Amino acid sequence: MTKLQKIVVFTLLGLVSLLVYVEATKPQPINWFQSYSRVDKIPFGTYVLHDLLSEKVAGNFIEINRPPFEAVSDSALQGTYFFVNNYVGINGDEMDRLLSWVEEGNTLFFASHGFSYELEDTLSLETTTVYNINAIGSQPLLELTNSTLQSETPHKIDRDLSVYVFEEIDTLSHTVLGQADVYNDTLSLENPAPNFIKAPFGEGTIFLHTQPEVFTNYFLLDDNNLNYTEGVLGYLDTTNNIYWDNHYKSGKPIETSPLYILLNNKYLKWAYYFMLMGALLFVLFEGKRKQRKIPVVEPPANKTFEYTRTIAGMYYDQKDYTAIAKKQIALFMEYVRTRLRIPTEHINARFFTQVAARSGNSVEDTKALFTFMDHIHKAENIQPETLQRLYKQITTYKQKTDGKS
Repeated sequence: MTKLQKIVVFTLLGLVSLLVYVEATKPQPINWFQSYSRVDKIPFGTYVLHDLLSEKVAGNFIEINRPPFEAVSDSALQGTYFFVNNYVGINGDEMDRLLSWVEEGNTLFFASHGFSYELEDTLSLETTTVYNINAIGSQPLLELTNSTLQSETPHKIDRDLSVYVFEEIDTLSHTVLGQADVYNDTLSLENPAPNFIKAPFGEGTIFLHTQPEVFTNYFLLDDNNLNYTEGVLGYLDTTNNIYWDNHYKSGKPIETSPLYILLNNKYLKWAYYFMLMGALLFVLFEGKRKQRKIPVVEPPANKTFEYTRTIAGMYYDQKDYTAIAKKQIALFMEYVRTRLRIPTEHINARFFTQVAARSGNSVEDTKALFTFMDHIHKAENIQPETLQRLYKQITTYKQKTDGKS
């Protein structure tokens, strides 16, 4: 090895060592993903709740990894079915089976930002989101209605979160157990609205809570908030079985590639990088001595453009403009839910006002766009001109929100 090669090797090793030190001492960023998984210790995981609840009810705490449709088919399943997630999307036959199970004298507990249309329609409910028009973000302010369970001041979640409440309930049969409002520089509920209710159903009971963050690690690790969650859980009958749902979880574990797991662990990642670096050094300094003359081989021509043009031509030959339009509409609805943070279950005048306010468009333009999309959705076939018009309207509408010209 020549002197120059030694200098290069030691320089590379020094740089790699410096990078490893910087990476190892760098604080890990906080993961704010709302997983609601029992194994996650991130702020919006439910590791603490799962640990406390399993200790409190001991032998009556049972975990369910199957879909509810399968679980309640077991006649031996009796007690409280406990669901907590940012959204629990149970509907159709599965919801019917679950409600029949409740009618037999069991208890259903839902903690979710929203509920399926079937459940809201059955219980005569309607949910909405409240905002603080004097601030950019919103922080939930929560309080139980039972005076014996109340703290001196309402409980505040110090995080920019949407505040979900019940806009309509059946006042004759439903019992309001908790209320919520948006924090507005004072620890008091200025415009309280129900966010935790109890609804009798047949021989059983349904509990609904619209702020699932109160069951997360972030909320429970604040000692001032612990008694709120304990008060909510105090309505459950812990003498019977508590069935913890692991199926409807945003952070439910999924199978990933070995390389993903390798690169997700900083120690394994740097071991992998060292291996690549060693292989590179070997090729640079050892490979030269054994290297033979290699004939020049022209790289294959880039056919990406031709391939794309061919596929596009095949797609348009089918003339299925309706399917393309409906896909564009579905993507725009997802944009409203994620970018504007507005639920799309109920499209009405209030919905148009909220979307217009969040997007920077007028109510008239908003209503016109959704009316046009509804017309397309109901049409059996559309012309390419209609598809182009839809694309232009959606693009123009989103430009005011995203700030693009």
